[in-house]
Amino acid sequence: MYNEQDIDTIDRGYCKTKDGCCAKLHVTDWLADIKTPLQLTNVVEVRFKNTRKDYYQNVNNLNLKSGDLVAVESSPGHDIGIVSLMGPLVENQMRKHKPSLVNGEFKKVYRLAKPTDIEKWKEAISLEHETMIRSRQITAQLKLNMKIGDVEYQGDKTK
Repeated sequence: MYNEQDIDTIDRGYCKTKDGCCAKLHVTDWLADIKTPLQLTNVVEVRFKNTRKDYYQNVNNLNLKSGDLVAVESSPGHDIGIVSLMGPLVENQMRKHKPSLVNGEFKKVYRLAKPTDIEKWKEAISLEHETMIRSRQITAQLKLNMKIGDVEYQGDKTK
């Protein structure tokens, strides 16, 4: 499991406020206290930097809850995200947002993030600003008509 002090230092929209509402696209799970059959909780919504969210299948039947840091399937490698929604509300969100499937299947939740995963994720986050500045310099040198507003590294720093 992760240390909550570690999470407080990560600027990814995760916060520990009394009402829990501080992310750019905060989701309130108003059905969180209602028990649901396991097959309904098989897919979870995971959020990443800014407004990026995706849906992942909990193939290992992990005991997940909103706010958990998880390692999820990515191409290549894995990414680290925060579980934002579970249960029947995920189905409702999927109807609205049309999730991306790989070969007709959801990508997978591998595991709860380990301390080594979190450490590598923090390192990746610390590189983002410098990479954005360097990318802007290269764009200017090449006289490209484009703006670079943000950079995001994958949680395992492979992409």
